[in-house]
Amino acid sequence: MTVTFKLVPVQAAYDDLLKRSLSKISCDLARLIYLGSTRDYNTGTYHHDGLAARFQPDAAGKALEIAHRQIFYQLSAYSLEQLVDQLQMYLECSHESPADVLRLWQKLEPYRVAIPVEVNPAVARLFLSNIRLALAIWRFRQEQEQPRKHP
Repeated sequence: MTVTFKLVPVQAAYDDLLKRSLSKISCDLARLIYLGSTRDYNTGTYHHDGLAARFQPDAAGKALEIAHRQIFYQLSAYSLEQLVDQLQMYLECSHESPADVLRLWQKLEPYRVAIPVEVNPAVARLFLSNIRLALAIWRFRQEQEQPRKHP
């Protein structure tokens, strides 16, 4: 009885999160980054003001954690080409210069903090490797599209 009582608010919070927030985000990579940003980097707990106002803070936090892990595993199963497409969509919807974001991502690897805490370590390593490859492929394609200067 207690398990059902706890799961119902989490499911309701999860459904609300999908409908109100995540459905408005352009791509899965952006959703992963967004969900990672709702996690406190010191404690690992998740918080979303709007969700916590509509549901119990614990249920809201658990819904965020579940959604974060789910989108991570979904992205981890993408082919390299699909990841490049996700990166392209993410960079296009960013309000920053794609070249600047790309350079920073290759240098600082901020996407590493978007990985959920409780995931398979081998999948996390594979994901990081694939993101690095997707970044390199995207950069190569951008360089190929640049008009070449003739001396």
